[in-house]
Amino acid sequence: VQLQACGGGLVQAGGSLTLSCATSERTFINWVTGWFRQAPGKEREFVAAISRSGGSTRYADSVKGRFTISRDNAGNTVYLQMNRLKPEDTAVYYCAADFAFVLSATSGNYDYWGQGTQLTVSS
Repeated sequence: VQLQACGGGLVQAGGSLTLSCATSERTFINWVTGWFRQAPGKEREFVAAISRSGGSTRYADSVKGRFTISRDNAGNTVYLQMNRLKPEDTAVYYCAADFAFVLSATSGNYDYWGQGTQLTVSS
């Protein structure tokens, strides 16, 4: 299973950016998908997750109200729209997927990972 994350870059504080994560796997619709991030010197942390249908979502408190996770099952892609970005959002962002029913915030519960895309928010 291969996940390809992209869309990172350099953004000023207060700005917006959308990350995407695509796969060629036809079983994408059967996966719970999530986004995690890892800042330098810190552990990987949960950002958001979305159910198979897209009808349920879960967010870390630190991004709630600013980030929106969505998915396009026809296009085998999951998105993370990020608004009102802060310098503390700077990290490498990873998409993850798993054949699960629960929107887990635990990285160990995800079996498949993308390669990561860097987001840098300048103050």
